Amino acid sequence: MSEPHGPAALLARIRAWLILFVVCLVLSGATAFPLVTELRLLDDALGGWAAPVADALPGLAEWIHRVAVGVERAGTEAPYLLYGTDWLAFAHLVIAVAFLGPYRDPVRNVWVVEFGMIACAGIIPLALICGPIRDIPLWWSVVDMSFGVVGILPLLYVRRLTQRLEAAGAVTPTAPRTSPA
Repeated sequence: MSEPHGPAALLARIRAWLILFVVCLVLSGATAFPLVTELRLLDDALGGWAAPVADALPGLAEWIHRVAVGVERAGTEAPYLLYGTDWLAFAHLVIAVAFLGPYRDPVRNVWVVEFGMIACAGIIPLALICGPIRDIPLWWSVVDMSFGVVGILPLLYVRRLTQRLEAAGAVTPTAPRTSPA
């Protein structure tokens, strides 16, 4: 029987945090596919049942309306532009798949976690550089940057747990591989 902080417990915590991170990554990516519909629904909600939010945050309501109109117009007049958000969604899904490596063997695949941390950190300069170029309000760039900050926190924890697992000399159990016949 392993102690509460033994290798088996460390591996279980690593896997739980990785599952949470991957689920969030998949959800954030999947929401890029129905962008026109989501923005229309959000804009309608801010003019309807969520009007108190729009009243409290008029800048947010105006921004959501502007983006909803622009994205809908792009979808009608230049639908190929929305293909970029399809690729954004696809990239999220592909990156999520990469985290199967650390799930299977965190010590050997810690580089994937570190890659994720670098990607999260990269959100900040991207938002600060491209936001003004694309006429994105600073407060919205801060919202975008928060995804990097929030995303890096579980990865930092997973990395620390992985280092503890490695120091314990534990061999990570992986699913058996089949060899070609």
